[in-house]
Amino acid sequence: AEINKKADADRYAVEQKAAADLSKRQREAEAKKYELEMEAEALRAQAEKEAAILRAEAKKEATIREAEGRAQAIEAVQKATAEGIRYLNEAAPQQAVLTLKSLEAFEKAADGKATKIIIPSEIQGIAGLAKSLVETAEK
Repeated sequence: AEINKKADADRYAVEQKAAADLSKRQREAEAKKYELEMEAEALRAQAEKEAAILRAEAKKEATIREAEGRAQAIEAVQKATAEGIRYLNEAAPQQAVLTLKSLEAFEKAADGKATKIIIPSEIQGIAGLAKSLVETAEK
């Protein structure tokens, strides 16, 4: 009986140690799991931050390229206008041609969008002259 008590006590001690070891391993596993979850969350946050930065940089680059494209378009129009003026100056147009071109420009300006149009007096005089010539020709 004494041997059985000793064996029971030894078995109980072994079982208690095994249970304690299991409990310790479970706590360590849970702590490691928590640590890994925190690291994963930190990595997700860092990845989102970097993605936001990349999106902002892409938007910035697109805005810059769009502005550069508009600037090039404006430059091309201005060069074409300058080239047209140069050709006109080389052709040395007469005053009548210049006046006619001025009237054409005012016609475009008065396409119905303007509420007021200021016409220089020299063009008003030419317009009056043109009207008089038409009235004379009709008679």
